[in-house]
Order: sequence, then structure tokens, then C-alpha cells
Amino acid sequence: MIAVAAAIVAAAWLGVVAAAAQTTTYTPPRTKDGQPDLQGVWQVLNTAAWDLEDHGASLGVPAGRGVVEGGAIPYQPAALARKQEHARNRAKLDPEVRCGLPGVPRITYMPYPFRIVQQRDKVSFLYEYLGVVRFAYMNGNPHPKGPIEWFMGDSRASWDGNTLVVDVVHFTDQTWLDRAGNFHSELLHVVERYTRTGPDHMLYEATIEDPKVFTRPWKISMPLYRRQERDAELLEYECLSYLLEETWDRPEAFPFR
Repeated sequence: MIAVAAAIVAAAWLGVVAAAAQTTTYTPPRTKDGQPDLQGVWQVLNTAAWDLEDHGASLGVPAGRGVVEGGAIPYQPAALARKQEHARNRAKLDPEVRCGLPGVPRITYMPYPFRIVQQRDKVSFLYEYLGVVRFAYMNGNPHPKGPIEWFMGDSRASWDGNTLVVDVVHFTDQTWLDRAGNFHSELLHVVERYTRTGPDHMLYEATIEDPKVFTRPWKISMPLYRRQERDAELLEYECLSYLLEETWDRPEAFPFR
């Protein structure tokens, strides 16, 4: 009985310690401009690039837990039918297959690292995939008037305490959210939140809204991990050149030029 009681007390104590650790707010270092320092090379360690929702393993696809708050993406009925069609024909319909720019938020959780660089007037996101560069302008700099259809949207940033908030609009409808066929329209609106939770960890959250496709706004979240190699850097991933070599005589296979 004494041993059982001791085990219960120990378990309760460990629960308290774990809860306290989860609620402790990390104070990040600061840049020379006084901003929370988010700089470094970051990468996800999940399977969201294959499917944002729970999914089992199949040929070439690892099993994984979903990153959607509540579990399921709230599609409108017609949009859900279209998503299912995408899933059945993903091998030829996914824009990534044709080296299209992946859009936001998809580029964040693709299986390639990216670097964050901060300046007083903007935060730059430098991605290994296709060498994509995205600027999130700060200091109250507003979005340009639209509608404008850009693959990576237009990003404007601000600080909410220690969290970088990035508002992204002006999208094309020619990108997907993952390899499972989840998609959006040109009315997509994404609000990203980047919060340091430790020296080498960051919480990434994105709220997704699209009145043409979804019944309500919905949210994804996942940790980002800082690459630990002393010489960590972005390498080259230029699938454009690979595609052109294989399809130079079929220009219809590459509509993103």
C-alpha cells in the first residue's frame, strides 16, 4: 500500500511539473533592433506535407497524425467532392508534381528547411525548395489593393508580444495545401503565428479562411525545429531544371513558366 501511495504521489508530482513546464513562457533573445529573435534554419518533423489530416501509410507515404485543430477540414459539400477527386488523381493533378510554387502555408511544412532573416522593416523567409524567397513587410505597411493572384500571396507582419503574426492574402487558386488534394480558392486568407518556445523550438500556427471552399475558418499547428549542424545551410533544390530536361518537348506539362 505504501508503495502504491508513493507511486500515486510521484505521478501527481510529475503531472504538476509537466503542466508547469507547458505553461512557462519562454523569453526569446532579441535582435539588435529589439525584436524577438526568430532567426535560424528551421524545419518540420511531421507528415503534413503528405496530408494535413490523420492518414495511414501507403506506397511512398508515411503514416502520420493530423495537424488540423478538431481533426477534420471543414469543407463545403461541393468542395469536399472536388478534394476527393484531387486525391484520386493526385499523381498528375498536384501542382508540386509540375514544380509549381507550393503557396502558403504549404511551403512551411514541406520536407525541406528554410531560413528566417530579420530586418527592421521586414522578415525574410528563404526556402530551400526552388530557392523561393518571401518577404513579410512590417511597420504597418498595408497589403496592395487587389484582387491580385500570386502563388505565394502577399505577406504583411506585426508583433503580438513575442509572436510574429503574418497576414497573407492575394492568392491564386493554383496551389494545394498538401499532397492529399486539400485545396483552396483565390479567396484564401492565411494568418500565420511564429512563437519561440525554447532555444531550438518554435510553434507554428496558421488560421485558414476561404468562404468559397470551407464552412468556417480552421487552424493548423506544429512545432518547428532548429537545425543543429554547425554548418547548417540551405542547399539547392531546383526541380525546375529536372522537369525541363524531362519535358522540354511537352511545354503543356509546365504551365507555371
